[in-house]
Amino acid sequence: MNRRPSLPGAAELFRLTAAAPAAPEEAVDPPVQRRGSGRTKHTTKITVYVSDEELMALEQARLSLRGSYSLGVDRGRVVREAIAIVLDDLETHGDASLLVRRLREQ
Repeated sequence: MNRRPSLPGAAELFRLTAAAPAAPEEAVDPPVQRRGSGRTKHTTKITVYVSDEELMALEQARLSLRGSYSLGVDRGRVVREAIAIVLDDLETHGDASLLVRRLREQ
């Protein structure tokens, strides 16, 4: 049994956190896909209350990402990516977006 902790490699520790320079613009810009902010210092905080079941599902998703996909992410990063996905869908599909449809069901 190996008791040594698994640490991130140099590429992860010293990766660039700034956005890459933009490619030359073409005649028609494709829609920009929103991304979660990832591993950066966050200056704004919100509090969100969730049920025990929602928290357990979020933790299960985090563990699944780690175990099945080798993605060591925290719950905050999962939530930020999920928010980016939902906001992208809302911006792209508007009234037909998943968020609008689910909120109308309530």
